[in-house]
Amino acid sequence: MSGRPASRRADLATEDPFWAKAAILTAVLLFLTLVLLLPVVAVFVQALHKGVGPAVAAMAEPDALSAIRLTLLTAALTVPFNVVFGVCAAWAVAKFDFPGKAFLITLIDLPFSVSPVVAGLIYVLVFGAQGWFGPWLLDHNIHIVFAVPGIVLATIFVTFPFVARELIPLMQEQGVSEEEAAVSMGASGLKTFWKVTAPNIRWGLLYGVLLCNARAMGEFGAVSVVSGHIRGLTNTMPLHVEILYNDYDFVGAFAVAGLLCLLALATLVLKTLLEVFQPDVRGRHV
Repeated sequence: MSGRPASRRADLATEDPFWAKAAILTAVLLFLTLVLLLPVVAVFVQALHKGVGPAVAAMAEPDALSAIRLTLLTAALTVPFNVVFGVCAAWAVAKFDFPGKAFLITLIDLPFSVSPVVAGLIYVLVFGAQGWFGPWLLDHNIHIVFAVPGIVLATIFVTFPFVARELIPLMQEQGVSEEEAAVSMGASGLKTFWKVTAPNIRWGLLYGVLLCNARAMGEFGAVSVVSGHIRGLTNTMPLHVEILYNDYDFVGAFAVAGLLCLLALATLVLKTLLEVFQPDVRGRHV
């Protein structure tokens, strides 16, 4: 009988050989390099291959500036709405039991399973000229589809799960004991939320806001359907990139795409900093 402890023998039996670890790590690095790193590098190389001046000039054109403003405006309107909805939905799901709770969770997850193009078509069906409310909207000179409101609505649809899905497991893990203690001491529901719940969810909320903002700025499918592709009016940055590319303006297309990549990288840096300094906000999807 071997004198080696049983726990040590069990560790050796379950330890992978070095060559297997090296092969898996190499495969992962090659995949990430080919699928993620090289495309991002190629965007900046194509944007700057004629120099910095042409790239900056392409982003300073009126249509490009309009696309940048519309993208930022859409994100600025979408994110606060999703924060309010996400907090309310997470509070309801995590803190209360009620009929239809499972159905509400399913509705929150719906944008994850529905194609963004389908989401855009839904709004065209509802608010388009031939849609359910189209004639009434035309009679009252209200423009939803092929205008900024339609772009904002479509973006809200595809992004509203992000904040809620970050907060639901966080609130479920925290339970209701602290809130019940605050209420028993005479605190109102609103005061309980601001003094007890909000401090406990602030990092998860910020994490969800970053993800929501990144998706809002980069959304293409749903926005493409409802925007009408009107230059200088309803083109966001992703749509402007497509138009420039189809016009063979590769420097302009990749310059605007590079700006989108920089915004995404800034979001990624903030997300990474959150995970480093507040590791409890990671991996809270259910």
